Formats: sequence, structure tokens, C-alpha cells
Amino acid sequence: MARTVGIGIQDFGKIIENRYFYVDKTHFIKEWWESGDDVTLITRPRRFGKTLNISMTEQFFSVKYAGRGDLFEGLSIWQEEKYRALQGTYPVISLSFASVKETNYRNTRKKICQLLTELYTNCEFLLESDTMAEGDLAFFRSVSADMDDVTASLAIHYLSKYLSAYYGKRVIILLDEYDTPMQEAYVHG
Repeated sequence: MARTVGIGIQDFGKIIENRYFYVDKTHFIKEWWESGDDVTLITRPRRFGKTLNISMTEQFFSVKYAGRGDLFEGLSIWQEEKYRALQGTYPVISLSFASVKETNYRNTRKKICQLLTELYTNCEFLLESDTMAEGDLAFFRSVSADMDDVTASLAIHYLSKYLSAYYGKRVIILLDEYDTPMQEAYVHG
């Protein structure tokens, strides 16, 4: 049976749930996991599927997708019990700078601060946990669209620390389109 090719769809779950044509790249998860690298930079040409692979990786590991093994059934990663047991068990911070296409520094900085604030808003459940000290609570609450440079520069580091303490595991951080703000700065002088 022929499948529809979903043009421009970058959400792994949407492709799988709608049964769109998908070239199985889930072996990447195993290859990356077994490499043991602390940091991986993937540079490929445009339209190579980096964003879709980030979406796939997030939906495989993230606790937000716990119990969603159905997304991976029939794909290569699902053949080994070891990997089936990993699905949905890690805290994941996934952040894309794709929308940061401002024409000046002030607006670029504000947009990045808004993205960081959204990450924190999605993790407000941490404020109710017993894993955060008073200083951590104060820092968490200081993250806003108008935060200072030091707070902004530490936001991902501290959110990773908070999530790690809460879940008792290291955090996987996925950054997509990390170079977009720099490219826009270059283009706009």
C-alpha cells in the first residue's frame, strides 16, 4: 500500500501516527547512545532531516513520551529489549532557535529569553518538588523575558541541574538551529 509523503513535517510522532512514509532512521538512536559521547554536533546540509531526527530522539527518550512505545513499534530501535526499556525514561530539554530571526541584537536577545522562559514554564512542576533549595527556587522564578544576561546564560545549565535532581538521571539536551541567530546577525550586519 502506497503511503503519503508528508512534505515539511518535522514532528516524528505526527509522521508515525498519520502513517506517512518514513525512512527508518531510529538506528541513529542506538548508534548515538552507544557512542558514549557527552556532546555530539551534527552538521549536515539543509534538508537532511536534522530537525526530524531531534524530534525522534526527544520522543524516544523524554519522560513526556513515557509509554509511547507505539511510536517506535516496527522500527529498528524497537528490536532490542534494552532499547525498549529506555523509551520515555530520561528528562530531555529540547530547544530550537529556528524562530530567532530578528534583525537586531535587542530583539534577538529578547526572543531567546522568551524561549528560555517557555522552557521554565513547562517545568513549573519542579517548584512543588522537595528537590529544590530556596536559592534554586529564587533563580527559577527570576527566569523571564526581561532577565539579565547572567541569568539567561545560566538558564539551561540550572534547568538541567533541577531536572536531574528531580528525576535522578542525567538530562539530555537537544539544541536545534543553534546557528540561526548568528546567521541572521551576519545577514543583517
